[in-house]
Amino acid sequence: MNPAPGAPNYPIASLYVGNLAADVTERVLFEKFSTVGAVLSIRVCRDVVTRRSMGFAYVNFQQPAAAERAISTMNLDLIRGRRCRIIWSRRDPFLRKSGVGNIFIKNLDKSIDHKALYDTFSAFGNILSCKIAQAQDGTSKGYGFVHFDTEEAAEDTIAKVNGMLLNDRKVFASKWMSRRERLEKLGNQPKKFTNVYIKNFGKDMDEERLRELAEEFGNVLSLKVVTGESGCSKGFGFVSYETPEQAQQAVTDLCGKEWNGKKLYAARAQKKAERQMDLKSQFEKKKSERISRYQRVNLYVKNLDDTIDDGRLREEFSAYGTITSAKVMMDDNHNSKGFGFVCFSSPKEATKAITGMNGRTLVSKPLYVALAQRKEERKAQLAAQHMQRIAGLRMQQAGQRPFFPTQMQQVRPRWQPTQAQQQVRPSGIEGIPGGGKVSRARGMRQVPPRGVPGQQSQPTEPGGAGQRLGMGQPPQVRRRPGGMQAQRQPFKFGQNVRKQPEGHPGTVAMQSQDPVQQAIHIPGREPLNSRELAAASPQEQKQIIWERLYPLIQSIHPDEAGKITDMMLDIDNAELLHMLESRKALAAKAHEVVSHGFDMLI
Repeated sequence: MNPAPGAPNYPIASLYVGNLAADVTERVLFEKFSTVGAVLSIRVCRDVVTRRSMGFAYVNFQQPAAAERAISTMNLDLIRGRRCRIIWSRRDPFLRKSGVGNIFIKNLDKSIDHKALYDTFSAFGNILSCKIAQAQDGTSKGYGFVHFDTEEAAEDTIAKVNGMLLNDRKVFASKWMSRRERLEKLGNQPKKFTNVYIKNFGKDMDEERLRELAEEFGNVLSLKVVTGESGCSKGFGFVSYETPEQAQQAVTDLCGKEWNGKKLYAARAQKKAERQMDLKSQFEKKKSERISRYQRVNLYVKNLDDTIDDGRLREEFSAYGTITSAKVMMDDNHNSKGFGFVCFSSPKEATKAITGMNGRTLVSKPLYVALAQRKEERKAQLAAQHMQRIAGLRMQQAGQRPFFPTQMQQVRPRWQPTQAQQQVRPSGIEGIPGGGKVSRARGMRQVPPRGVPGQQSQPTEPGGAGQRLGMGQPPQVRRRPGGMQAQRQPFKFGQNVRKQPEGHPGTVAMQSQDPVQQAIHIPGREPLNSRELAAASPQEQKQIIWERLYPLIQSIHPDEAGKITDMMLDIDNAELLHMLESRKALAAKAHEVVSHGFDMLI
């Protein structure tokens, strides 16, 4: 290979190195490529999740001449037992996918590898890259690709190589085409075939009997009955006819024919990839038909009592129309999972059933009835609801009334509790007879500050004085034991306590005329009733319930508390209020969610 012609076209110094083993690292590549020139950087591309090597890397040299030497001297060298492929790094996808100078070669001997293919075709021109298609076990698939730097070199190679013997095998070379181009060019040609696939003839069939059966429709060139390790037939085989007409006649007459008490199946022989594609398209077609058939008529019913079976479910919903099917989902032990499906004959009947049965109490449990959704749609909807709750929580934190979750009570305080609770007599504060006593208010939680910038509590004192304790006096600095300066206390302030403006640490503002300490309002602790809940918006209702539900569930299932709480918010508010009052009902519902893998709430 002569690297000089490629130099004007590729004045870059970045190389693509492919076909690397999984254990090849940047250090291994640096030791390999630093021998030809100064290396600026090396990157082995890895999977985002597993961080395993994807089998290729990029090497950036300081000088283009060093990159040229690497291509000319190291291409297809062994690195950790595998031959690396080195080509110029092309960032423009058009240059890689245009197919200019790229040829396809098939019917290659299994012994031909990347190196042999490169050495064979390098005599026809400057090769940018070459590759042998390999199976998962590393064996050759019998075809490969050679990419020349010019279209003229590729055309000259096709003219000379096509039909040439290579390792006693006649190889075929042609211009590379994408799958889409091949399908457009072939058109209806796939319908013309000579290989026939026959199955379901049992273990008694051998090649002699298959030949007698197949020769009724034309001249048979070859046939094969696939056998297992024991030598017995697997029940299928292949027959190759001389003309497509004979093959088509065999498929028409053999498909459905009785032979030895079994009905045969015959069709055009397909490659594995083509067969998988056809099966996938058939599956998707049936799936879309099933979805369209049951759209807006299939209902999802959850929160069912354990005593409800298929018959009872059909009986309860039969008043709203004709039911085509009703099913309560069971586990492996034939116990109810708490949900089921009811399918009506028309969307109108299904809508009536949703209106009449949703929220209706059946055997002490309120039902939840909605249109059934596919798993993908349900996951997307739950993810959207979860993101909305997170967004609402963030907006609430940035608003005028910041929200402090109840679980923040468990945060370890930054000071010793005994020091925070003791009464302190500030020596430099006037206006308090006998020296005002400042102590931590009863019920105050020890949480880190989560205030909003520019916002402070502004209580107004009687008489409009608005006087703060210590105003006009020099700020007094309290010190901790050991001489450490007191930092800003992570308090949550109530109505009678506020933080000093910046520049006055260590002072506390209070209403001097109210010597009685009042309990600080703690959200999530006071009893909740339906009247207070009804005054809030739907989103605030769920948030209020979440605040009270989370610590209770956390005491039961600490590892899954957040997930269980989010899932249980889909339950009706009336039942949630009941569970807040009844610890037994709450524990049963939480255990039901965990044991059934959250299916009942999805």
